[in-house]
Amino acid sequence: MITMYRSLLLFLLNWLDAQLTLVWIKFGMATEGNELMALLLTSGDNSFLLVKICIGAAAALILYHWSHLPVAQKGLRLTLGIYFALMLVHVLTPLSTLF
Repeated sequence: MITMYRSLLLFLLNWLDAQLTLVWIKFGMATEGNELMALLLTSGDNSFLLVKICIGAAAALILYHWSHLPVAQKGLRLTLGIYFALMLVHVLTPLSTLF
């Protein structure tokens, strides 16, 4: 059961990352760090969100489906750790403009 919650959390963090990325870009506080996603942003916000959310959903579903394997369990924990660090970057982004 905990794996399902972790997979859902991964998807939600991915969605939040996409939303905050668009906000910081709109306010001119940041740019997209991933060149492929930045290229996709030139097609519009909806294209960016659709691809970003589909990638996040696929990753969450794959890691959940294969969660009986130790490598998937470790991958899910690693990915969540990366997303938590990324959320810290999103929190610090607007603060960086103050200093």
